[in-house]
Amino acid sequence: MSSGKSALRLEGVGKRYREGGGQGHLTVLRDVSLRLAPGELTALVGPSGSGKSTLLHIAGLLDSPDRGEVWIAGKRCGRLDEAGRTLLRRVAIGFVYQFHHLLPEFSALENVAIPRRLAGASKAEAEATARDLLDRMGLAARAHHRPAELSGGEQQRVAISRAVANRPLVLLADEPTGNLDPETSEKVFQELTSLARRQGLAALIATHNMDLASRMDRVLRMSGGKLVED
Repeated sequence: MSSGKSALRLEGVGKRYREGGGQGHLTVLRDVSLRLAPGELTALVGPSGSGKSTLLHIAGLLDSPDRGEVWIAGKRCGRLDEAGRTLLRRVAIGFVYQFHHLLPEFSALENVAIPRRLAGASKAEAEATARDLLDRMGLAARAHHRPAELSGGEQQRVAISRAVANRPLVLLADEPTGNLDPETSEKVFQELTSLARRQGLAALIATHNMDLASRMDRVLRMSGGKLVED
């Protein structure tokens, strides 16, 4: 575990789900604890079905643990009501998924500006932030294109820009390069990690790509519902 102030901390987190219509339960997470420091890039690896996505959802306040606690920026999240969780997600957490989930009717610029508008920024301020992020991602010339007019790598770079538009403390990414060819995957990975370091984000990135994982600050592995450090 890293030392120093934690942007994200999980302590003793457990999660299980009811299996089908029966009385049995499937335990996905068992006593999982971790700390992520600002500026730290951590890979999360493990086979499909090992609990990586569940862990990301709980860390991102999209799901609640059955036991244990989540802290973000020192705030104990288990005591928050749904409105409080939503607000904390909006300002402190950025999400990137394997599929970009961009809104098809809006341009790249508008997609990136939406989180800033939801956070209360004016249209001019939100668009200025979006332009700056797209420029840093090498997409200035594509700002007014809709998702269908962009390549897969361009769409994912827009999604990354959207995820960090509110300058979150924590970036959670679930297979962000998993749907891309190797060359595009490398480019997106470089831009994602460069942006995360530049903004000082605590990033937890689930990936099956061990080459990419090995280039992060540390590697955590899901095994049997538990988290171990490689």
